[in-house]
Amino acid sequence: MRSTMKKLLYVLLALVVIAGVLLTALPTVLHKAGWHPKYEGPTWDLPGKRALIITTSHSVLAAPGETKGKATGVFGSEFTHPYYTFQDGGMEVEIASVQGGEIPIDPGSFFYALKSPEDERYLNDPIAQAKVKNSIPIADVDMSQYDIVFIAGGWGAAYDLAQSPELAEKVSQAYYADRTPVLGGVCHGLLGLVSARDRDGKLLVAGRRMTGVTDKQIREFGIDLTPRHPETELRKAGAVFESSTAFRDMFATHVVVDDQKRFVTGQNQNSGLETSHRMMQVIAERE
Repeated sequence: MRSTMKKLLYVLLALVVIAGVLLTALPTVLHKAGWHPKYEGPTWDLPGKRALIITTSHSVLAAPGETKGKATGVFGSEFTHPYYTFQDGGMEVEIASVQGGEIPIDPGSFFYALKSPEDERYLNDPIAQAKVKNSIPIADVDMSQYDIVFIAGGWGAAYDLAQSPELAEKVSQAYYADRTPVLGGVCHGLLGLVSARDRDGKLLVAGRRMTGVTDKQIREFGIDLTPRHPETELRKAGAVFESSTAFRDMFATHVVVDDQKRFVTGQNQNSGLETSHRMMQVIAERE
């Protein structure tokens, strides 16, 4: 009996050790698979330029009209990656949201295995945290005062970006402003572009090469109760949709600069760093 118990304890100890090794290695494994790839392209310095990051104000993952469900909001890296890319490039960065005030952040964003270095930096940055807690209402924003407008995603964005007439009007005004910002973003954030119209009343994204989170990725996550899906809505609006795929699209990434260099769009949460740098490149090459 004593020998059997001893063997059982050894087995349990071995299982604990194996589990610990696997948990420790999980962030590296996900990163190697494609989660939050490191950006290794050219960088740009744009001192004196201004960037605006826009996010959702919606905080509940539930069927439209329902008020109870899992907490959600913007996905952390989809605002931390552009925020620090722009800031490190010498830009002044402000943060707005559909309703203003405190921005809901998806609680899964900062799970240890998914957290990026920029996320960690944010969690230790009281200035950035204050901007997130006191975001500018989109109704009070003048996008023509910015050089870059980046719209972040997350599940919450499916509920209020495409549905906001104020955001659609602001995007349209920015497109025709004398100081025309580069417009774009990543993942569900691209829903913030699909309702904007040109001076002839046509949808602004029609005929433009763009990307966003794929319907395949949404199916793979098993979350289909959200009211708007970026690939579906971009195609419906007439955009020429592009994307990359992987054994799971959460490990894919793709960035598109449209032919007129007015829009820079990224496929998903993996695309934020490259999207941000490509937006800065467009501004740098205008000079």
